[in-house]
Amino acid sequence: MLHQITPFLLHWAITALSLWLASLLFRGLKFDTGTSLVISALLLGFANAIVKPVLIILTLPITLVTFGLFLLVINALMILLVAKLVKGFKVSGFWTALFASIFISLLSTAIGALVDNNPQTEIRMPQGTTWL
Repeated sequence: MLHQITPFLLHWAITALSLWLASLLFRGLKFDTGTSLVISALLLGFANAIVKPVLIILTLPITLVTFGLFLLVINALMILLVAKLVKGFKVSGFWTALFASIFISLLSTAIGALVDNNPQTEIRMPQGTTWL
């Protein structure tokens, strides 16, 4: 069971670290306590896993028309939703949420790529076969 919860905890920590660094970079993003930061990271993960796919399906036509750029708006809406739900998390406005969501996404992806040591991602070339 421990091998199943470890990736979840790692992703949660990466999200919390990204949120914390975004709060240092963007003046309009504030956390009152460390607890609100940790709860925000957890809730953002759940919102991205449950609410975001529903929004993507509902807004598929506008997402296709904008060549996927509307997904950035959905990411900002996820941050604004979490800010409304968590008492100690404040976002000054939509534009702060938009730029913070871009930063958080890029930083989380970069950190996740650095710490992911999953041996299942190894790619091997075929050996002893004839290519047509």
